Amino acid sequence: MLLFSFELAFLLGFGILQLPQFGKVPKGTRRARMRASPHFAFGKFQNLEPTPMMLKNAGRWDIFKKFFIKNVDNAKPSTRLPSKKIDLQQLDPTENVLVWFGHSSYFLQAEGKRFLIDPVLSGYASPFAFAVRNFLGSNDYTIDDIPPIDYLIITHDHYDHLDYRTVKALRSRTGRVITGLGVGAHLERWGYKEKDITETDWFDHILLPNDITIDATPARHFSGRTFRRNETLWSSFVLTTPKRKIFIGGDGGYGRHFKKIGDTYGPFDLAILENGQYNESWRYIHSMPEETAQAALDLRAKLLMPVHWGKFILSVHSWDEPIRRITVAAAEKQIPLLTPHIGEKINLDNPAPTHPWWDEVK
Repeated sequence: MLLFSFELAFLLGFGILQLPQFGKVPKGTRRARMRASPHFAFGKFQNLEPTPMMLKNAGRWDIFKKFFIKNVDNAKPSTRLPSKKIDLQQLDPTENVLVWFGHSSYFLQAEGKRFLIDPVLSGYASPFAFAVRNFLGSNDYTIDDIPPIDYLIITHDHYDHLDYRTVKALRSRTGRVITGLGVGAHLERWGYKEKDITETDWFDHILLPNDITIDATPARHFSGRTFRRNETLWSSFVLTTPKRKIFIGGDGGYGRHFKKIGDTYGPFDLAILENGQYNESWRYIHSMPEETAQAALDLRAKLLMPVHWGKFILSVHSWDEPIRRITVAAAEKQIPLLTPHIGEKINLDNPAPTHPWWDEVK
């Protein structure tokens, strides 16, 4: 009877992992290109410097209790977030704007081209709709609100950055996808054509129309949508137009790569960097706020926009701790911050100072 139960559980688990939202393992010529990467070894991608997932002395049981028993003060807002919403469909194509959708999802329109980065508009950051739900007021934009996109940029394949429901629905409105090696396997399973996907290795240089370029750059992180890790590449990106240079940070811990990117590609008009879902126990894969401020200095960024907060509970800190800590750290280092409301339109040509809207949330 016990053996039968084990077999049944195994078959059930195996069947669940075949659902489309889990994506697909890279194979064939795609995997051959991955293996040819200098950043691929021992059957998986590697960070540029040693990157343990957890510190050896991490209190895993304490973290488990806080996360799953919700023993964290102010883990989510007690009221609806004071978000805003504009009509993206009616934007003047000559405007250069940024709209943050919460967490690490945002829309950019620059020099006549539209970019969408890591869109998660389904309302949850997991394989299933009942888990990791968004905060009230952080998901007012729907998939139908998104206009046709020239370039969809996916930094890596975690659920809070690559959302099956959103990306699948955007297929007919997306001109080209730019992402890391191996991630195209997921996208092809979801209906995207191979010719419309550009998979990059770190330090690849992509030429686009209108004198726009994108460079794939390193991040200190990991990847995976099941129990298999690091079979696709995680990246940051440098977006360069004739008028501006923007660093798209993706996820990752602090490391020497920020200084190298700053020296090679900087200075940046704007650095969009992860600042949230951190913990001292996993600081090598998610930067602490003070490290995010230092990363902005390393990048030689004129302006820092902290993201990866304000939408989901993915760590054991209060929902507003990331923005409060980065505000202090940035001030100490004299780094100007861009902190828009979720959904607010920001003029990239003249980004106005934004006020601490999180203080409005009781």
